[in-house]
Formats: sequence, structure tokens, C-alpha cells
Amino acid sequence: MRNLTKNIGKARSQEDIILVDKNDIKKILICRPNGRLGNLLLITPLVQEVTEIFPNCKVDLFVKGTLAPIIFENYDNIDKIIDLPKKPFKNLLKYLNVWISIKKQNYDIAINVDQNSSSGRLAVQFSNAKYKFFGDANEETQLVKNDYEHIAKYPVYNFRNYLTKLRFPKRNKIIAPLDLKLTSSEITEGKRILNDLFHNEKRTICIFTYATGEKCLSEEWWGRFYTQLKEEYKNYNIIEILPVENVSQIAFKAPTFYSKDIREIGSVIANADLFIGADSGIMHLASAVQTPTIGLFSVSKIKKYEPYDNSSIGIDVKLYTKKDYIKIINFILNDGKIKTYSKAI
Repeated sequence: MRNLTKNIGKARSQEDIILVDKNDIKKILICRPNGRLGNLLLITPLVQEVTEIFPNCKVDLFVKGTLAPIIFENYDNIDKIIDLPKKPFKNLLKYLNVWISIKKQNYDIAINVDQNSSSGRLAVQFSNAKYKFFGDANEETQLVKNDYEHIAKYPVYNFRNYLTKLRFPKRNKIIAPLDLKLTSSEITEGKRILNDLFHNEKRTICIFTYATGEKCLSEEWWGRFYTQLKEEYKNYNIIEILPVENVSQIAFKAPTFYSKDIREIGSVIANADLFIGADSGIMHLASAVQTPTIGLFSVSKIKKYEPYDNSSIGIDVKLYTKKDYIKIINFILNDGKIKTYSKAI
């Protein structure tokens, strides 16, 4: 499918079109036909970018699965969530209706988030949008921006470059963080949950010991790390956030929190001082509720997936020693700026 769709939109993307007035942009389609928690959270910077540039627009999201309405619940500019069924051949009628609905709606701009997404490119091509952006990369931007590789950032950089073709001014604003947009009442509820668990005023460290496939660190690794964490941070509450599978790489030795409600999990993590976990959707969730996050990487590309903003960092577990972990945790807990720390090492 990638080979069949990779050239869709290539010729048209070179066109230089003059856009008279950005206020004419009323309806935008953003295509990211993926249902994973992390991948959906990773498009929140692009959604923020689009709605900041076009504050009067309404945005439809073309995604997969059922998580998007939960993640984008408090995004005022989101109009419709158009979701592909996870198993199209078991829901063929719904699958066809989704594509028909895209064709029926008149969009001003259609945006494909990931240039390697076959379904995303097809959706943009299939739409009736006046302006179509297929997500293609810009070589010049890749050379200039040292954070271009990040999966949440390059769609924004690519879209900014596309807008210059429509005669928009060049935009150099810092890219927004991932954002779940929790309400104050949700954050208060998360604080109540933690208070009910610990009944003290200590600061809290969240750990998440699970990840899918090779990204999941071994029970031996987590056992050593948790023992070290307990010894060094006796004056902190340490809580393990459990995955939907309800498993623990430390055999449930720490106090735990389990929920299937993404926003509730986010509200608990939002009240912690630090989150530590391997590359996963929950790691991105921690980043999206603005909790300082340490992402533990063993196989994934750090530059592409690491948590960023608010003193967050991705680290390669194969390169770090016990002393390194303590140094970086102390630095974050003491409100240090992680960029300063990174330069120092």
C-alpha cells in the first residue's frame, strides 16, 4: 500500500497557490488513521498549531478506533471524529460510510499527518478539500531543525512549510507540548485518588513498568531499579500505574493504581512530581498532562519518540549507570531545566 500511495499528491504539492485570507478557512480535515493512545496524543501539537493559525475553523479528525473522542474531549475546535473501524472487513458497511462521509464534506484544507500513512494520503486525495497537504517532508527544514525527527514535531514543521507555499509568513514559534487538556476538576479528582492511597503530604513518583514487545524492560531490570528508587527516595510516595493488562514487572510490590479511563489515569499522573516509564502510550500520556517524564528507551529511536517539554527526557537504558539515574532524577525533582542538564552531560 505504501508503494502504491507514496506518489499521491507529489505533483500538486509543488504548486504555489496564493491564499487571499486565512479567515476563509472554516473547515479542516486532519488525517491520522491510527487508534493507538500514543499516536493520537502525538498529533495534539499539530491540532494546537492548526487552531492557533485558523482560530475560527472547525476541525474533523480522521482516525481509527474509539480513543480520539476521549483525548480531544476539551478541544473546542474539534467538530467531528471520523473513526475507521479497527477491523474493516468485519465492519464493512461502517468502513465504506467513513470514506463516503469524507467525500461528502467540503473542506478548505485536508492534512495528512504522516507521509508514510497510505490511508492518510488516500483520505486527503479522496477529500473535496480546496488545499491538500499530503504530509511530505521538507529537506531544508530537516537540516535546520535539530528536533525535526520527533514524531510530534515534524508534522508541524512540514505543515508550516506547506503554508509558505500558500504565501503565509514563515512561522518559528516553539512547537506546543502534547496536551490532554485536563480540567481543574479532573486534576482535583486525581489529587483525591492519591490522597486516598497514601494519606500523607509527601511528593509522588509514578512508575509504569509495562510496554509492548521488545520495548518492555525485564522483571530483573525493573526489580533492581525499583529497589534503588525505594532506597534513594524514602521521603517520596512511589506508585505504579498499571496497564490495561493489569500486570506488573515488579510483582505489584509498590502501591498501584488501575483504571481503564485514560483521563482518570492522566489526572492521577498530573498530580505526581515525576513519571518514569518505557516508551509507551502511557509515557506520552504523562507528557500530555505536563508531568516531568523520564522515558526509558531500549529499542525505539529516542529522537523520534522521547518525551519533551517540562523537564522531560528520553534516556537509553543501555548507556546509563545507577549513578546517572539518581543524578537525573534529582535534577528534575529539584526543578532543574533538563536542557541545561543535557548540555552538561
